[in-house]
Amino acid sequence: MEKKRILFVSQEITPFLPKSEISNYTRRSPQVVQENGKEIRVFMPRFGCVNERRHQLHEVIRLSGMNLIIDDQDHPLIIKVASIPTARIQVYFIDNDEFFKRKSTVTDEKGEHFVDNDERSMFFCRGVLETVKKLGWKPDVIHCHGWMTSLMPLYVKDIYGNDPHFADVKVVTSIYNERFNKNWDTRWEEKIKFEGFSEDIIKDIKDGDYDSLMKTSVKWSDGVVVSTEEPGEAINKAISDSNVEVVAYDEEEKQIKSLSEFYDKLIESEVLID
Repeated sequence: MEKKRILFVSQEITPFLPKSEISNYTRRSPQVVQENGKEIRVFMPRFGCVNERRHQLHEVIRLSGMNLIIDDQDHPLIIKVASIPTARIQVYFIDNDEFFKRKSTVTDEKGEHFVDNDERSMFFCRGVLETVKKLGWKPDVIHCHGWMTSLMPLYVKDIYGNDPHFADVKVVTSIYNERFNKNWDTRWEEKIKFEGFSEDIIKDIKDGDYDSLMKTSVKWSDGVVVSTEEPGEAINKAISDSNVEVVAYDEEEKQIKSLSEFYDKLIESEVLID
């Protein structure tokens, strides 16, 4: 029987970035899922603070070279790869000098969120999908971690909705105790209209705030994993109102061990997005 394929997309993974709720989870979960017989691929942004020499990142020439148009501007897509030897896992990095060269992740030295985090998120999500297509690797499940991946369910179900490469793919959103408090760019609505999102999606996310993005991500997902005790009232309501399979909050190791079975259940089900 052919192995089921799980695509992990995360805004941070240890050891490439410091330990955090997200980076720890997305270091352990791909390994456990792989050990349970699944085939995996793992993607994250190549933030400028990732030490390329220490982690032996190298560019994958055959995958690089595409240009992605974001807000009517061309942006070269560079793909790099590195290994986590102790876990026998390869991690693919989405890179671009304009979006990811700066020596920090999502905030500046004063803790202010970057004004172009919206475009960085768009570039990252689309870069993952285009790279997976170029790899010729068709996932059964795409599991998204962190608000930088909040657009992924919307891309998969809407923009890429008629792409046979992503036909029948199930999307899972993990909920963490992480937010941004500065709404995305004032031109955000204009950017997503240019991107071609449906009117329903534009209406739901046009304000560019954390709650609207994560609520819409949940709405367009097939499954949700609650990885924090306090997701917030708005997110809890979105989960309860949606037609999604849910993995309830539990201690990290127990929850991770349940993922492989959860993916099987999703793959075998016919979940309909409202």
